[in-house]
Amino acid sequence: MENQLVKSAEERTFQYQDSLPSLPVPSLEESLKKYLESVKPFANEEEYKKTEEIVQKFQNGIGEKLHQKLLERAKGKRNWLEEWWLNVAYLEVRIPSQLNVNFAGAAPHCEHYWPPKEGTELERGSISLWHNMNYWQLLRKEKVPVHKVGTTPLDMNQFRMLFNTCKVPGITRDSLINYFKTEREGHSPSHIVVLCRGRVFVLDAIHEGCLITPPEILRQLTYIHKKCHSEPDGPGIAALTSEERTRWAKAREYLISLDPENLTILEKIQSSLLVYSIEDDSPHITPEDYSQVTERILIGDPTVRWGDKSYNLISFSNGLFGCSCDHAPYDAMVMVNISHYVDEKILENEGRWKGSEKVRDLPLPEELIFTVDEKILNDISHAKAQYFKQASDLQIVVRHFTSFGKKLTKKKRLHPDTFIQLALQLACYRLLGRPGCCYETAMTRYFYHGRTETVRSCTVEAVRWCQSMQDPSTSLLERQRKMLQAFAKHNKMMQECSTGKGFDRHLLGLSLIAKEEGLPVPELFTDPLFSKSGGGGNFVLSTSLIGYLRIHGLVVPMVHNGWGFFYNIRDDRFVVACSAWKSCPETDAEKLVELIFRAFHDMMQLMNSAHL
Repeated sequence: MENQLVKSAEERTFQYQDSLPSLPVPSLEESLKKYLESVKPFANEEEYKKTEEIVQKFQNGIGEKLHQKLLERAKGKRNWLEEWWLNVAYLEVRIPSQLNVNFAGAAPHCEHYWPPKEGTELERGSISLWHNMNYWQLLRKEKVPVHKVGTTPLDMNQFRMLFNTCKVPGITRDSLINYFKTEREGHSPSHIVVLCRGRVFVLDAIHEGCLITPPEILRQLTYIHKKCHSEPDGPGIAALTSEERTRWAKAREYLISLDPENLTILEKIQSSLLVYSIEDDSPHITPEDYSQVTERILIGDPTVRWGDKSYNLISFSNGLFGCSCDHAPYDAMVMVNISHYVDEKILENEGRWKGSEKVRDLPLPEELIFTVDEKILNDISHAKAQYFKQASDLQIVVRHFTSFGKKLTKKKRLHPDTFIQLALQLACYRLLGRPGCCYETAMTRYFYHGRTETVRSCTVEAVRWCQSMQDPSTSLLERQRKMLQAFAKHNKMMQECSTGKGFDRHLLGLSLIAKEEGLPVPELFTDPLFSKSGGGGNFVLSTSLIGYLRIHGLVVPMVHNGWGFFYNIRDDRFVVACSAWKSCPETDAEKLVELIFRAFHDMMQLMNSAHL
């Protein structure tokens, strides 16, 4: 969202939290009507009729009972969804989360003062870390501006989860621990964990009451780097965080049973401000192609990533940077904000530190050494093997489309986000020869602890337009008319989803009420069209707008035969990031991106030739 960040000395970051409205429960009739509409593109007449009957039966029977129970639940909670969403979407998921759930992205500093250059990672890293630490301090002092749409404040709770936060594995469900406190609330841990060549170090961001400076951070990082590059590698305990969740939980329990000191070290990592990862790689990058660096950030060395940490800041030996973040505590817009803040500061200061070069007499970083045995070393080997096996199957394409961007689409009175979503629908239709069920993230931060809702971008209107684009007998005017109808439909859905009138989270709530009551799964959720249209986490296209800034990001696909698709929108370009699994022959990321770029041109041509 293009929010005007309101800068005011009086406003505190979290001051409106208590006055935000509760998350509403939509009307059952409305939700089911919207759901029926969303399955249409994936059904023939007979299938649709059957689903219509199932929905009618649900609405008049068990659905109404579940809805009433959901309304009861909502009375006692300011956000009826929050706990459920955290558990179902994140904490109960058992597949390895570092690769399958985390989001990651490359920093755009290479577009200005920090092009790739060997031997710069420590100096640049010290500057980047310092800006990150400053942002932590702004949050502690509640000086990060409240996000608003117009004058309406949005929920800022997710910003509490950026630092000093970690997921802890459990046998059946993980937990989330947050150690962050504002200055008004009390003490917040101020140490940073540095991972390098399988070893773990800790340094304090505060010395004698104030932040350590870039020259001081550089001294600390240089000490760690030299030590790790002149001595044997460590065991790489961090690789265990890339493992299947229950397996990691058991390995963690065993690790603690070996030596109580291991628990102290784990808690030190969990409570740290962030994890700083030193990679030995030098990924390729150009200002218009971020594919390789994004790939290295998503699937780099698992011994220098703490997969459960809310924030891993990753550095490469050629002075490139990125981040990998656990998705459970917050959504990507939080990382977009801090990344943009850091990038702007680097730009403002021409990539340099302009303050004092003085280095105080700081205590050296402390190495945290785990007690390990043969079993733990075998567990680490197993974790690395499964991680690299899955990682090698991932295809990543991150490209800049530079023919035009937001400026021109706005000039044509087309919403740029909808423009990209419809281009994606057309590209998918051309590639697969059929519609692709699509999840686009809408934010629900108008409400207390609001996170996201699903916009199902593959609408009847979008499909009709895609068909017209593939039918040579359809006139330009008719194609344009259908495209504008698809635009209007998508814009309306986005507006509804952002204001609590979506239906996917509502249906999830109803299914979870049934589960909690020990009732059989309602037929609505076992109907083949439910999953065929994306329900139950089966979306072929998993997409999100990262914003209108320079910041990049990406996730892996939601399903094996699908794509992950993140994009950002700038005045003069669109930046698209696409992921797919190589082992699925029909979902080639290169081909999809090629077809999206072709769709951009076709859509603009359509607007130009139809004289609008």
